[in-house]
Amino acid sequence: MILEVDDIHSYYGLSHVLFGISLSIAEGEVVALLGRNGAGKTTTLRGIMGLTPPSQGSITFQGDEIQGKPPHAIARMGVALVPEDRRIFPDLTVRENLAVAERKPRVMAGGWSVARVYDLFSGLEKLDGRKGGHLSGGEQQMLAIARALMGNPRLLLLDEPAEGLAPLVVRRLAEQVRMLKEEGMTILVTEQNLKFALELSDRAYVIEKGQVRFEGTAEELAKNEEVRGAYLAL
Repeated sequence: MILEVDDIHSYYGLSHVLFGISLSIAEGEVVALLGRNGAGKTTTLRGIMGLTPPSQGSITFQGDEIQGKPPHAIARMGVALVPEDRRIFPDLTVRENLAVAERKPRVMAGGWSVARVYDLFSGLEKLDGRKGGHLSGGEQQMLAIARALMGNPRLLLLDEPAEGLAPLVVRRLAEQVRMLKEEGMTILVTEQNLKFALELSDRAYVIEKGQVRFEGTAEELAKNEEVRGAYLAL
C-alpha cells in the first residue's frame, strides 16, 4: 500500500472530530472518501498532509511514518493536497502559479511540466497570461490540480473538487481526473457528489461523525441503498 492510515484521532481544540479513522490506498488506485458536511473528510486529508496532525494513530506513506512530520516535509516526500478553496494566487498569472510549484521529479522521465499539464488541461494554455483572480471557478479548479501536479507527487489528495461547479464543468473535470487515473496517478478524493466520485473510484470509504461506516468497492457502494440512504442522503 502506498498510504496506510491506522486508527487516527483528531481534535479541533476540545472537540474530538475523528474517532479512529483507518484507510489504505494501493498505488494507482483512486479511492473516494465520502460523507456529509462535517463528517470528517477534510480533517482526514489535513491529517495526512500534516496540517491538522492527529493526536494519536499512525500514517505511513510508501512505508515511511509521516505522522508528526511538517507539511513541507510530507510534500517533498510526494504528497500533494488540492484544498477545497483551491488557494490560487490571485495576483499571479496561470503560468506563474504553475512555476512557483514546480519541483523536479526524482525520476526524470515522465515528470510533470507546464507543457504536460497544458496537454491535460487544454483550456489552461489559452489562459496562460491571465491572473488567477480573474478565472472562473472551474478554471481555478483546473489550475489548482495542475499546480499540484507540478510538484510531481506520488499521491494526490483532492478535497471536494466538484464543489460549486456547473454540471458541464464537473463532467469535464471528471474526464481529466480519469486521464490522471489512466496514467497511474494515485488519488484520494473527498466528495459529496456521489455520481462524480463513484464513476472515478475503485474503492470507497463512507464516514459519519468521524468514524468509518462503510468500506468497499465503488460498485458495492452503488448497489448498497441502505448505506447511501443512512450516511450520504441529504
